[in-house]
Amino acid sequence: MSTPLPERAADTTAEQPWPVRTLSLKISDYVDKMAPLWVEGQVVQLNRRPGTCYLTLRDTEVDMSLSVTVPANTLDAMGAAVREGARVVVHAKPTFWTKRGTLHLDARQVRPVGVGELLARLEHLKQLLRGEGLFDRSRKRPLPFVPRTVGLITGRRGAAEKDVVQNTRRRWPATRFEIREVAVQGPDTVPAVTEALRELDRMPQVDVIVIARGGGSFEDLLPFSNESLVRAVAEATTPVVSAIGHDVDTPLLDFVADVRASTPTDAAKHIVPALEDQLAGLTATRERATRALRHRLVSERRHLDALRSRPVLADPHTIVRLRRQEIDGLLERTTYRLRSRLERAADQVDHLRAQIRALSPLSTLERGYAVVRRPDDTVVIDPAQVQPTDLLRVSVARGELTVRQAT
Repeated sequence: MSTPLPERAADTTAEQPWPVRTLSLKISDYVDKMAPLWVEGQVVQLNRRPGTCYLTLRDTEVDMSLSVTVPANTLDAMGAAVREGARVVVHAKPTFWTKRGTLHLDARQVRPVGVGELLARLEHLKQLLRGEGLFDRSRKRPLPFVPRTVGLITGRRGAAEKDVVQNTRRRWPATRFEIREVAVQGPDTVPAVTEALRELDRMPQVDVIVIARGGGSFEDLLPFSNESLVRAVAEATTPVVSAIGHDVDTPLLDFVADVRASTPTDAAKHIVPALEDQLAGLTATRERATRALRHRLVSERRHLDALRSRPVLADPHTIVRLRRQEIDGLLERTTYRLRSRLERAADQVDHLRAQIRALSPLSTLERGYAVVRRPDDTVVIDPAQVQPTDLLRVSVARGELTVRQAT
C-alpha cells in the first residue's frame, strides 16, 4: 500500500517529497483561483497566427515580461494601435501551463494607453520630481571650457551620433569622444542608456556626457521621461547634456540634465567652444593689448619729454646753484645769529664782572678799610678777642702789616 502524499507544501520532507506533477497541478489550481485583472506593459514581441495572437508584455521600468495570448479578432479590432513598442493595458486571466511549468495571460481585452493618459502621468511624475528638487537650478553644474573627453550615448549608426561628433570636431578639432551605442527606442532603452551613463560617469577622463537621439513620435521618446533614467542622471557626478529630439520635444531628461540642447547638432555649441571664435578673440585681445601698449609708450614718452623740459633737467647745474644759495643763506643767518649771541654774552660777562668788583672785599679795602686777623687767621671783630701780647695781621688794599696792640 503506497504512502499518501502530504497535503501542504510545508509538510513535504526529503523522505516524502511532491512529484513535479503534484506541484505543477497545485500551482495551476492556485492560479486558476485568481480573478481576471488589468495589467499594463509594453508590447515587445507580436506574432499573429490564425485565430490566436501571441505577444510578450514587458514591464516599462524593469526587465520583466509575461507571455500573453489574445484572440486574433480582438487584436484586429484595435487596428494599428497595438504594435510592437506600444503601451497597452490588458484584461486577462492568469493561466499556468502544467506541462511546461510556465505562466501566461489569457487576454480578453487589449486597450492602448492613450497619449492624454500618458501626458497626465508624465505631468504627475514631473511635479513629483520637481518637488524633490531634481530640477532646481542650484543643482546644475557648469560644463568645462574644453573637456578632455566627451562621453556620448546615442543610437547605433544613428544620425544623432554624426551630428554631435562632426559638429563638435568642426568647432574644436582636437575633441576626443568615448561613444556608447545603445538602444534609444523600445523597451531596452532605459536599462541600456542607464548602464552606459553609469559606465561613462565612472571614467575619470570623461568631463561631460551627452545623451543624444534624433526626433521621433511621442511614444518613441517616452523612455527619456522614465523615472529611473531621470534619477540616474540626477545621481551622476559628471555634467550631463540632454540632446533629445527637436525643439518641441521636452522629455523629463531635459529638466534634470545640467544643460538642455534643442537638437543633437545644438549640443556641439554647448560642450566645446568654437576654435575660430577663440582665435578671433585672441587676435582681438592681442590687438587691444598692442594698442594699449603703444598708447602707454606714447604717454610715458610725453611725460619724459615734459620732465626733460623742466629747468632742473635742461640745466643740471641749476639745482646745485639753488641748493648752494640756500646753504649760503643758511650759513649767513647762522653766523649772524651766533655773532649776536656771543656779543650779548660778552656784555653779560662785563656786567657781571663790574658787579663782582663792586661787591668784592678788595674794593672795600681800596676805600681805606682794613681787615685785622689774629695769628690763627681769625678775623677780629671785637677788641675783647685780642690779648696785649698778640701779634695781629692787618690787610689793606696794597698789602699786609703786622702790628701789636698798644699798652
